[in-house]
Amino acid sequence: MSAVRAPAVAGSFYPGEAQTLTRDLGALFAAAQVRPGALVPKAIIVPHAGYIYSGPVAVGAYARLLPARQTITRVVLIGPAHRLAFNGLAVSTADAFDTPLGRIPIGKDAIQKIATIPHVGGLDQAHAQEHSLEVQLPMLQTVLDQFTLVPMVAGNVQPETVVQVLDALWGGPETLIVISSDLSHYLDYAAARSMDAGTCAAIENLDAAPIGFDQACGRIGVAGLLDVAKRRGLLVETVDVRNSGDTAGPRDRVVGYGAWTFTEPGVQMPQRFEDAIEAAGPLLTALARTALETYTRSKQHIAEPESVPEALRQKAGAFITIKRAGLLRGCIGSPTGWRPLVTDVIDNAIKSGHEDPRFPPLRAEELDGLDLSVSVLTPHEAMSFTSEADLLRQLRPRIDGLLIKDGGRSALFLPAVWEMVPNPADFMRELKHKAGLPLHHWSSTFQAWRFQAVEVK
Repeated sequence: MSAVRAPAVAGSFYPGEAQTLTRDLGALFAAAQVRPGALVPKAIIVPHAGYIYSGPVAVGAYARLLPARQTITRVVLIGPAHRLAFNGLAVSTADAFDTPLGRIPIGKDAIQKIATIPHVGGLDQAHAQEHSLEVQLPMLQTVLDQFTLVPMVAGNVQPETVVQVLDALWGGPETLIVISSDLSHYLDYAAARSMDAGTCAAIENLDAAPIGFDQACGRIGVAGLLDVAKRRGLLVETVDVRNSGDTAGPRDRVVGYGAWTFTEPGVQMPQRFEDAIEAAGPLLTALARTALETYTRSKQHIAEPESVPEALRQKAGAFITIKRAGLLRGCIGSPTGWRPLVTDVIDNAIKSGHEDPRFPPLRAEELDGLDLSVSVLTPHEAMSFTSEADLLRQLRPRIDGLLIKDGGRSALFLPAVWEMVPNPADFMRELKHKAGLPLHHWSSTFQAWRFQAVEVK
């Protein structure tokens, strides 16, 4: 029987229900700003307070990971102990950690690899109620696909132990280092900003010496990372530094939060359009949902983000599909790319709920439980064929979408239509019917383009 560490702060530090958690994370990531051309980090420092307080800061670093969501398969996570006093760096003996978004397997091979490092050992009591690691997990599950977790809680231990662990587990592009730390605690707003500015400068200089525990509760992990980053020549960037007085709290007693990325020179973002779109999937879906909900409730249009990944500025078409209780509630999209993808998604999200002629406009009371998905179309590929039979032979069921034109009429089917019409001949007949062409129509002027759809949810 496997041992699983259950969530300890779900429902307090972040929503305990999966749908609400997904929605709230979507809203946070939709507001995240990513500098164009930003490299994928090897390591990040992120805060660990409740999402309403530190979430807006943390997602700025996590959003940088989206282009590598399929590349990163191991996460080394180190955070400070808040619930238990102990000596050393505590690993977990559990087989998996649970969150409302699912189960994350523990990287047993990695833990075995560091088992001989002095002051590293298993101590499940240190993990049982610790929030500094747990709050990072749903964010990691949002930006990464499948990964194993190497969780460690730092007690009374020297940064040198962290250095040895990071060197042992550094790996390649498949490994991400996450250091969890808040900054100043319970100062007034001005004093906190001053202290946190000093901490920020020390991190940017890769110098842990000026950072005390009153400046960063996760100082041990931070100091260890800075040592390794300096030795390995990593580039550090400050993503965001704020405090609870800026996000969701009063300004008389605040907690400071900061997010930093550490990149290895030469690591590039994916170049394939499909990879870039899949990486930006959570952002696209969050933008679509926010646009639809805002318009449905207030008839107001959201502002288009000033900074989005470069792929979302390319001209591409997208279809937005909304369902309720498993039934279609609206679907509208652009068959070709004629404007920036981010603009297309926001506009079509509103139209799918309010301008699909098959359905009445969406009402605010229908928003709860609404399922929304985004299908981004790859550039169309003109097909060359000698007959309808030749065209049908070239089609790839469940892969290709198809656009046809002839006699001033046109129609498009997304690849998802293959689920309902799996036979190529039937697929073509239904598409002709949609275009208003006779079912057995054929002519020398018949044109067809195929494409794929990158499905994001």
